[in-house]
Amino acid sequence: MDNEDEVRGQQFLKKAQKKLICTCSCVPSYANSNYEDAVQLLHKSANSFKLAKSWDKAGSVFIKLSKCHMKLDSKYEAAKAYVDAAHCYKKVSTKGAISCLKQAVTIFTEIGKHYIAAKHCKEIGELYELNQDLENAKSYFERAAEYFELGDGPTLAIQCKQKVAQFSAQLQQYQKAIKIYEDISKQSLEINLLKYGVRGYLLNSGICQLCIGDIVATSNALEHYQDLDPTFSTTHEYKFLANLAASIDEEDVAKFTRVVDEFNKITPLDSWKSTLLLKVKDALKAKEMEEDDLT
Repeated sequence: MDNEDEVRGQQFLKKAQKKLICTCSCVPSYANSNYEDAVQLLHKSANSFKLAKSWDKAGSVFIKLSKCHMKLDSKYEAAKAYVDAAHCYKKVSTKGAISCLKQAVTIFTEIGKHYIAAKHCKEIGELYELNQDLENAKSYFERAAEYFELGDGPTLAIQCKQKVAQFSAQLQQYQKAIKIYEDISKQSLEINLLKYGVRGYLLNSGICQLCIGDIVATSNALEHYQDLDPTFSTTHEYKFLANLAASIDEEDVAKFTRVVDEFNKITPLDSWKSTLLLKVKDALKAKEMEEDDLT
């Protein structure tokens, strides 16, 4: 069955290519008619290759289809064809998928479809994240957040900003992460459905402050968080940060470990928080050992 679908795909592709060759010598009105015929044939070809699971060939044909749509000035359809190509390439080539999605984003942005462009920027960011390319992942989640805001998607914009902050911290860009977490805390306080997430954002911001290693700045940040959200000082997250700051100030590694373990029993820490807190603990240990050497 797969072979039959592949044969059909090739047949439709050959017919489409003949139509495209004819457009070169046609007057404009006939050329357009040939492009329209080619569009139908290429669509059938791509779908046949998909049924045959010939993902490379399907992706390649969808790119040809996109170019035909551009000749007909059907930009929205051209962008959609690039997305279809990307979803085929996802099966075999992350690089190919990203390339097609970037083309789609460019066209969607040109025609003012910012919300759709944002969705595909987010998709590109996710693909880069899977490849552990955090710098590019950060860049595309950042673009996605901008486009979601232009397309009236504040909740999705905040979700993308969270990812930007997460990657920034992983790349040791702590100040950037802190600013983003504080900004999305302010935004979320203005949206009733998002208020519940503020304590989590402020906790993440506080952990980034601890990574910088400036205890005075951390204490000031905790005061600032209370100004942002007066209820924060009553939360488990605030007490956790305050106790961590105290253990660092006292240079007490055992206390730091105990505070983390106690919090983790009540609210399990995800790998992002655990990794950052381990960095803070290692820095505290190193400082403790330095001082032991001096005595």
